[in-house]
Amino acid sequence: MTRDAAIAILNLEREQAIATILALAAKAEKYDQLCAQAGPTTPSSMVPVYLKPKAKRRKKKPGRPAGHPGAARPRPEKVDHTQEHTLSHCPVCQGPLRQSIRSHRRYIEDLPPLQPEVTEHIVHGYWCPRCHKIVSPTVTAALPNSNLGLNLVVVTAWLHYLVGVSVNNLVKMLDVFSQLKISPGGLTQAWHNLAHLLLPLYQELCQKVAHSAVLAADETGWRLNGITHWLWCFTTTTLCYYIITPGRGSPVVESVLGTMFQGILLCDFWGAYNKISALAKQRCFYHLFAELVKVDKANQSEAWQAFRKKLSRLLKDAIRLADKRSQLAPDRYQRLQDRLHHRLGGLLLADYQDKDAHRLIKRLQRHKDELFTFLAFPGVSPYNNHAERQMRKPVLVRKVSQQNRSENGLKTQAIFMSLFRSAELQGQNPVDQVRAAAQKVLAKEDYVADYFKKAA
Repeated sequence: MTRDAAIAILNLEREQAIATILALAAKAEKYDQLCAQAGPTTPSSMVPVYLKPKAKRRKKKPGRPAGHPGAARPRPEKVDHTQEHTLSHCPVCQGPLRQSIRSHRRYIEDLPPLQPEVTEHIVHGYWCPRCHKIVSPTVTAALPNSNLGLNLVVVTAWLHYLVGVSVNNLVKMLDVFSQLKISPGGLTQAWHNLAHLLLPLYQELCQKVAHSAVLAADETGWRLNGITHWLWCFTTTTLCYYIITPGRGSPVVESVLGTMFQGILLCDFWGAYNKISALAKQRCFYHLFAELVKVDKANQSEAWQAFRKKLSRLLKDAIRLADKRSQLAPDRYQRLQDRLHHRLGGLLLADYQDKDAHRLIKRLQRHKDELFTFLAFPGVSPYNNHAERQMRKPVLVRKVSQQNRSENGLKTQAIFMSLFRSAELQGQNPVDQVRAAAQKVLAKEDYVADYFKKAA
């Protein structure tokens, strides 16, 4: 309490001042009791552990059910070294021991001590009488004019841009694990050079995504030197294309997909997706359900509850119908689908005296032809979960690195995230895929076609 607050209490009427002082005294007494119970180790703003209410018991016991067969790490297929452990004297009484009477085998998997491997490359030059110049063999173990191996650059790029390890921590890890000393600036510059080398692969990835049959899209915030930018994700089941832009409008979508997308686009209700045409669009049901839950917290009117109940039932019935597609005859499935469209039309024409209901009806009227696309096209989901999942790793990386510092850093970020994540979606080792592509471009081979061969 401050001096001014104490004076204000004294200036109150007698009975009111007495009541205020008694209330403060009771509060102080309760605080003293809590402090005495908590002891000196519990902060004043926290409740001690033994005073907290008991946690609710889990409905299901954790772990595998009783009688389930056990699981153990499989035996290694390859054994690199073999060691025999024998005794000549008892470790307890130090008495002499004779021949071994039994033995067992134990397999231990471990990492060997890491040491940087330095290779001296002697590159010979030859005079070509036809070209009238000196020619030399190509070295694919590292980038041009670099003394950092390609494997080192690719592995650290994967750890930084996809796993989310910071640059400073990577430098410390290299120093501790392998006694390899490298500056953060030198490592970052190597990543930029490798990303520039793989730029055609990134551009081809954009073309593949733009001509896909079913595509999911999403966006989230990003920063460049503290200035708000946006990370966009365009993904299929086997490809993932990221791009970071200063804008969040429709020009970004048009630059990737064009004004007319020939496939089915899964997206949320953000207005940037409204400006382009597509074969069909599917708006995310999860965003509608989340909107209903959000409004429920502030609006309990009867008009809203009536509208909410009808809309929720309509969406859930559509999802159930899609799940039963294989169990229904085609004509019956079509009749049930038409009935859902009829129910949606009736819901949009009804007059609800509630502002939240009016707001959602306007949104549904604008996208009424984009709600039940998943019923007409098998394999299309009513949710945009796939794009949301592809945003998870970049968001975790964003929590570590916070932002990029340059335009070059933005491009490098987008290129590596796209290539590494696409390889993961294809079930491939991302480090091996990117390293092989870099080696082929250094050898001037066609690496773009090989990279997307398994995604076709």
